[in-house]
Amino acid sequence: MLVSSMETKVRKVIIPVAGYGTRFLPVTKAMPKEMLPIIDKPVIQYIVEEAVASGITDVILVTSQTKRPVEDHFDDNPELESWLKKSGKKRALEDIKSISKLANFIYIRQKGPYGNAIPVLNAAHLIGDEPFAVLFGDDVFSCKTPRLRQMLDVYEHYGDPVIAALKTNAEGTKKYGIIDPGARVQKGVYEVKNVIEKPGPKKAPSRLAAIGGYVLTPDIFPHMKKLKPGHSGEYVLLDAISSLMKKRPLYAREIDGKYFDTGSKLGWLEANVAEALRREDLGKEARAMLKSMR
Repeated sequence: MLVSSMETKVRKVIIPVAGYGTRFLPVTKAMPKEMLPIIDKPVIQYIVEEAVASGITDVILVTSQTKRPVEDHFDDNPELESWLKKSGKKRALEDIKSISKLANFIYIRQKGPYGNAIPVLNAAHLIGDEPFAVLFGDDVFSCKTPRLRQMLDVYEHYGDPVIAALKTNAEGTKKYGIIDPGARVQKGVYEVKNVIEKPGPKKAPSRLAAIGGYVLTPDIFPHMKKLKPGHSGEYVLLDAISSLMKKRPLYAREIDGKYFDTGSKLGWLEANVAEALRREDLGKEARAMLKSMR
C-alpha cells in the first residue's frame, strides 16, 4: 500500500535502556552499559543523535532504578556549564549545552517481566495512534544515511512496518532472528514472509538477520498484550511482529552501513577503534598506535 509521507511521519522513538549489562560486569555494577564511552561520548548519545538526524523529535527512554546517569546525561548541568564558561572552555560548553536540546526526552520506568517487548508495551500510552520507531541501547551504526532514516524511507513509501536487517554468517543464525524473505521490492528492501528466532544454520531460510530496530504501527500493541513467554521465558517483540504479519505486510530494509554491537566487548572495542580512525583529531595518531602494536 503506497501512502503519503505527510500522513505517516514518525516522530517518536522508544529506546529500552533497563538491562543489567551483565556482559560488561564489573564495570556495569555502578555504571549503565549505555554510558560506556565511544571515545568521549556515551553509546546512548550516538543512538539518540542518529534518531534525531533521521527526523525524530521525541525520545522515550525506558529505564530502571540503576539508569539515573542516562537521565542525567541528557539533562542540563548548570554547575558544570558555569565552570566551563568561567574557564573559557567555549567548545566544551557548547557541546555540553547541546545535549539536552537534541530532542524532547521522556523517561519511564520499566515494569513487568523480562523480554524486549515489555519496555515497548510500557510506553504504549505515550505512542497513542501514531507510528513509532524502536532502537536498542547498544546497536550503533556507521552509515552515510542514518540507519533509521533508511528504514523510515521504506515506511513512508509503503506505510507498513519495517525491520532493520543485516547479512550474517552461520554463527549469527544462532544469535538472531532470521528473515524468510519474499520478493525484493527495491534495492535492499524485501517483503518478509516470516522471521524465525535463532533457527541455526541448517534451519535458517536465509542469512538475513533482524538486527538494529523497528518502525512499527500502533496496531502492534494488541498483539503484544497477547504475547506468551518464549522458550527462554522472555516476551519477545519479534513474536508480536510475526503475529501482526498475518494481518498486514512487513518489510525488511537491509542496512547500508557498518554495525557495531557495543553490548559485546569486542563490538564495543571495534566501535572505539573505528571512531578514533574516523576523527580528524585522532585518526593519524590512532593509525600510528595501531601500527606500533603489530
